[in-house]
Amino acid sequence: MPAKQGFSSLPRPWPGQLLKSYSKIYTMIHSMKNIALLLLLTLVSFSFTPTAEEAPPVLQGAWSLNTMANDKAVTHVLVLSGDYFSWTVHETANGAFVMTKGGTWSKTGKKLSLAYEFHTADSTQVGQAESLKLIAKGSNILLKGKGQPKGRWTDLDQGKLTPLNGAWLISGRKRNGEIRRNRTDRPRKTMKILSGTRFQWIAYNTETKQFFGTGGGTYTAENGVYQENIGFFSRDDSRVGATLKFEFAVQDGDWIHSGKSSKGAPLYEIWSQR
Repeated sequence: MPAKQGFSSLPRPWPGQLLKSYSKIYTMIHSMKNIALLLLLTLVSFSFTPTAEEAPPVLQGAWSLNTMANDKAVTHVLVLSGDYFSWTVHETANGAFVMTKGGTWSKTGKKLSLAYEFHTADSTQVGQAESLKLIAKGSNILLKGKGQPKGRWTDLDQGKLTPLNGAWLISGRKRNGEIRRNRTDRPRKTMKILSGTRFQWIAYNTETKQFFGTGGGTYTAENGVYQENIGFFSRDDSRVGATLKFEFAVQDGDWIHSGKSSKGAPLYEIWSQR
């Protein structure tokens, strides 16, 4: 009967076999570490990914903010159309005019830059620029900066467009049957800025920093009929609530605006887009 083999007599692995085994174990442990690290990095990246609500909305259009000033409820209306903007404040209850400012604007990241061509609250700001921090809150925005009103701005247009969207300068009039054109590169300007639902005209001088008047509100432009509903008027608050109808056409890049003025006189104006 053969003798039983002891533990010491069992076959022993060669050193090369041990190295291969250790190498496999090391490779498995190293791979598991890499997988764990990859999962951790994935979780971290998801935690810093912006949510859909943080994506900035389309800024082109009209925005409004209701707040208080001097114990009165006031409405801010900001129109961003093309490269131009107007920012007007009027009393909420009766449309009484408070102030307006405007010019050109641009956006870089979360910064909204405003360069002023007119500013009724502080004419020294004409020719100057300021930057505001822009924060998106779903479909609303917040504008933060020194002295800025607090609250969420609401989109007034909801993506609506018309043939008249943009900023326009008065460039001609018809008088006594004759059309007379004006230069638009002079410092004395009359501008009309329109979003999909809001309009405003402003008369001002960029050189002297003078302001001559403004009016605005809501409008429609359909089937050749342009209708203004006055929401504020710096020269006469009693005009608030009035409705004016005109004929309009866009020809060769110009807006032909015709009909009768608020005093009943014949009106024929040519506006050129900026």
